[in-house]
Amino acid sequence: MNLLFFSSAFCDPCIQTRGVLKQVAMLLPDVKIAELDVARDTAEAEKAGIRSTPTIVIAAADGSEVFRAEGVPTVNQVLVALAKAV
Repeated sequence: MNLLFFSSAFCDPCIQTRGVLKQVAMLLPDVKIAELDVARDTAEAEKAGIRSTPTIVIAAADGSEVFRAEGVPTVNQVLVALAKAV
């Protein structure tokens, strides 16, 4: 399972989301978290249909999207989304 975090350089909510994901990574070290900057990784952002930052996309092992959220999530929201994706 992979968690994609789409961010942008001057996004204050993205800073908050980084903190949330850092806590999630400490609780679930096996989850792969990748941060993609929408300005640098435009092809990936367009492919994923990203319209705002921060956006989190959780993908199953086969790459299919199982969860998407825009805005700053809580640790509990991310954990529940990851649990539902299993």
